[in-house]
Amino acid sequence: MQTHPQHPQAQSPVKVIAVTGGKGGVGKSCIAANLGITLASMGRAVMLLDADLGLANLDVVLGLRCRRTLADVLDGTCDLADIVVTGPQGMRLVPGASGIGRMSSLGDREIAGLITAFNDLTGQLDYLIVDTAAGISSSVTRFSCAAQRVVVVVLGEPASMTDAYALIKVLSREHGVRRFEVLANQVRRTGEGRDCFDGLARVCETFLDVTLDYLGSIPADPFLRQAVAARRAVVDLYPNSPSSRALRNVAGRVENWATNAVARGHVEFFLQRLVAAARQPVRQPS
Repeated sequence: MQTHPQHPQAQSPVKVIAVTGGKGGVGKSCIAANLGITLASMGRAVMLLDADLGLANLDVVLGLRCRRTLADVLDGTCDLADIVVTGPQGMRLVPGASGIGRMSSLGDREIAGLITAFNDLTGQLDYLIVDTAAGISSSVTRFSCAAQRVVVVVLGEPASMTDAYALIKVLSREHGVRRFEVLANQVRRTGEGRDCFDGLARVCETFLDVTLDYLGSIPADPFLRQAVAARRAVVDLYPNSPSSRALRNVAGRVENWATNAVARGHVEFFLQRLVAAARQPVRQPS
């Protein structure tokens, strides 16, 4: 379907956020899903991409049934729009594939093709949240570079902090990403999240040319574990729980982020919308 330049929705930039973490088990998928649902509950049009290509699990996390996945798109049996399913609060999910070995070893050209396929999606969209795989594989770096903001989820433990630093190092030195948002997960005491951030920021500012911002923290919460076991989002099942309140605070900060309507010279999500927005004339105050 051809996108018409004069259509206002086609020219509206999308806030694209990659949620990553370096180490597996830090809770990034749970963060991505709950953040997306929280933003959707605020009236925003949100799409969630499960970009853990070989071990996708967001459909399981949210208790959704998906007949088709990104594997079908790559096989050419359907278009991207055909696999989208609707989840809580109207948030839409683009499901990845699980247990298909070739999906975990896609080449740069295939990943770039998936990213550019989002240009063909029509309709209003305010946010695309990309849940990446763990580690520093090509898919992780490609999807992170294609986003406007990179949220790094960390735990207050040495392995998580070390892997987060390694990811930031790769993205900054090899791919030119200079700004990162840090979100501390499963914190157990007041100030633990800020301490995690300060320690990571000191190391990064000493050895890397990057800027780190503190996005906040999510407390260790038994309600969150119960929601995961029930295959529900905690913000949907237990909206008054400590973790849900913290996630709403994070969503409020995300809402205040400016949309980056500047194309950066490499493969990006919704690049056509960014270019169209950049070409809009600047209105002078009357």
